[in-house]
Amino acid sequence: MEATITSKGQVTLPKALREALSLSTGDKLSFVLSGDGEVRMTPKHSPVQKLKGILPAPDSPVSLAEMKSAIQIGGSRL
Repeated sequence: MEATITSKGQVTLPKALREALSLSTGDKLSFVLSGDGEVRMTPKHSPVQKLKGILPAPDSPVSLAEMKSAIQIGGSRL
């Protein structure tokens, strides 16, 4: 993918990239410049609302006791 820098130093990210990263107007990006001149761009912390729906719904409801038990089992493996 390519983009062009405007006279004001602005870049429009290609639509395919914005869609792949779920970026929308107002989102913040972080840039890191490496020693060899490469730039790494990552989206900054997105609102929790954007995470809705990324995981499938459970097959059946889980009780609070079952959640606590799963947390204890997972924590005991550390």
